[in-house]
Parts: sequence; C-alpha cells; structure tokens
Amino acid sequence: MQFSPSVKSAEYVERVRAFIAEHIAPVEAAHWRALRAQHHGGDWSTWRVPPLVEELKAKAKAAGLWNLFLPDDTLGAGLSTLEYALVAEETGRSFLAPEVFNCNAPDSGNMEVLWRYGSAAQKARWLTPLLNGEIRSVFAMTEPDVASSDATNIEATAVVEGDTIRVRGRKHWISGLGDPRAKIAIVMAKTPDAQAGRHHQHSMVLVPLAARGVSIKRMQSVFGDHDEPHGHGEVEFDDVIVPVDHFIQGPGAGFEIAQGRLGPGRIHHCMRCIGAAEVALELMIKRGASRSAFGKPLIQLGGNRERIAEARIAIDQARLLTLFAAWKLDDVGALAALTEISAIKVVAPRMLQKIVDEAIQLHGGIGISDDTPLAGFFAQARALRLADGPDEVHLGMIARLELGKHGISR
Repeated sequence: MQFSPSVKSAEYVERVRAFIAEHIAPVEAAHWRALRAQHHGGDWSTWRVPPLVEELKAKAKAAGLWNLFLPDDTLGAGLSTLEYALVAEETGRSFLAPEVFNCNAPDSGNMEVLWRYGSAAQKARWLTPLLNGEIRSVFAMTEPDVASSDATNIEATAVVEGDTIRVRGRKHWISGLGDPRAKIAIVMAKTPDAQAGRHHQHSMVLVPLAARGVSIKRMQSVFGDHDEPHGHGEVEFDDVIVPVDHFIQGPGAGFEIAQGRLGPGRIHHCMRCIGAAEVALELMIKRGASRSAFGKPLIQLGGNRERIAEARIAIDQARLLTLFAAWKLDDVGALAALTEISAIKVVAPRMLQKIVDEAIQLHGGIGISDDTPLAGFFAQARALRLADGPDEVHLGMIARLELGKHGISR
C-alpha cells in the first residue's frame, strides 16, 4: 500500500492551497461576520446567499478546481478516493472552501448517488445542474420520532400507487434545507414489501422541494447557531405524489445505495476534520508562543508542550488511519472496508474535538468567540460524532466484525 500522493493528487493539493490562500482566506472571516450580523435567526424566508460565494465559485470553476470529489475525469477531477482525501484535508482548513469547489455535503454525496445509481433522466434533470453549481440539494433520512441511528426504524413511507409514489412522513436535521438554492431532496423512506428482507424495505426517492405537500416546518439551531444560509431543518411530506421513475434504482434499493454513498463521504468528512485540526494546532502554538503569564510564555506553562506533542501524534494517527481506509475503499470496495470506515468515523471527529477544546482553553475567552474559527471547528467535530451514524453505532459495527472473526455472532 502506498499513501504518498500521486503526481495528479499533489498538483491538485497545491492548486487548491494556492486558491484558498489567494481568494478565500483574505475574505472568509469578514464573510462569516457579515452573515451573523444579519440576525435573521430561524426565519429562513429571509436567508440569501451572499454574492461573494457565487463569485468565488465562478473563479474556482474557471480555474478547473471543480467537482474534485467525483472520480470521473469528464464530470470531475477523476481522482481516486485516496487521491481526493488529501485535497479534502486542505479544504477542511476553511469553512467556505468545500462549497467554493462544489465539493460540499450533502451535495457531493447526492451527486455521487445520482452519478452511480441514477437513470439517464434523473442525471439530466438533477445531476447536471448540481454539477454545474446551479442548484443545491438535501438528503432526508433522520426522523424526529424514532431512533434513526437504526435506519430500519424509519417510519416515513414511499408507497407505489400505479405509476406514482406517495411519500408521507416527517424528517429533521436536513442539512442545507434553508438554502434558497436547494431544489431537490433525496428521501429515505420505507416501501413495505412482505416478500423482501429487512434491508430491502427502504427506498431512496427524488422529491422536488417545490412539490405539493412538501412543507418546511422550522430551522434547527446547532449550539445556538442557525448556520445561515445553509441551515438544518425539519420538513413534512404530506401525501407528496411523484412519478414512479423518481425511485433511485427502484423500490427497496435504499440500503444498498446508502452503503455506496456513505463510504466515500466519511472519508471526506474525516479528512476535513484533519485539516481543521491542523489549523487548531497552529493557532494553539501561535497563541501559546505570543502570550505570557506568570513570567513565562503560555506554551511553557501547565503541560502545554505535552499537549502540543499529543496533538501532533493524534492528527498523524487519524490521517494514516483515514488514508488506509481510503486506500482500502479504492482497492477492495466499501463492504470489505467496513471496519476501517467505521473506525475513522469515530477517531477523526473525536480527535478534532479534543484538540480544538485544548486550543480553546489556551486562547481563553476569545476561543469561544467568532474571532477565531475554533468555536466553529468544535461545533463541527461534535456534530460529526452524530452525523452519518453516532460513535456507538460505528463501535458496534467494529465489535461485530471483530467478534465474527472468532465465530461469535450477535
């Protein structure tokens, strides 16, 4: 196995790094301050995308830094999962960069689903405008009334009625729902089939957000922040009727598609965590070296040198584990890399949360303000310990696979 970057990957990393330094870093802090100053809160009807975002996206597209996540050398950069992982780490140093390069969740995962599993008509109607950055999308899976960490609990239904599908149910924590550019939802819902097994009872359905019966109920805050204009919301599907060709891969294929969607996506999330952790460590060192207390630089007090060393070890461990998972995903596929994919999903957000927490502590009060990116990184890390499956689900998966090697069943 070889983790050193290919020539192609190294080139993209350098180009992305240069673009961020020249175009994004000088304006990012002011961009987020301006958004928060609008004080729109949960009233998503007033949310607007700042012109700066579209200007930066146009520059990135013109520079050929576009759809870098997609392993298709015509529609994307044609990078393998391992090659893109190093690019994802670089974009993780910025909250804005993933969107600027059209590589942000949930769009990247949704685009990959449509690219891998969508019909020609679905690709023409939804994938093409997503790849062009003309619209945004959402993924609706989690529900307010069940423990959605077990996706077989899902109560929303997508029932075939002749040549249509009737979608009913309520979903929440739908990231991107507040974005005025969001036009399509991929909805995970139950399609009851007495002849099918437990994991063939669910489907993914394309539901236009403008369809009759789709009702956005509210935006949900994360640590008091509504993440405007992206947002995370609750939506009701009240007898929404869409054509039967809006199933992706047909009824009952939901879990199969989910496995294909979540493997690469978890690599992307974890590598962005590593990029964010590098920023937190850099800020921690700069703060500790530039401020003094009790006659010494902060970096020399209270075990801070050891914390720096532990942070470096933890970041490098997480990176190596994630690159190994990416390599294995490319080499043998998602089903053979379940242990590694679950492991990084536990390790990387926990690592980021711990390092950011220590960086905040060293910064003092300013660390929990918007004057540094640390509070945002902390929220990101804590949320990722729930998103795409909580830690406990992934630990359970690893334990089940490990015990299975010894003939111990669940």
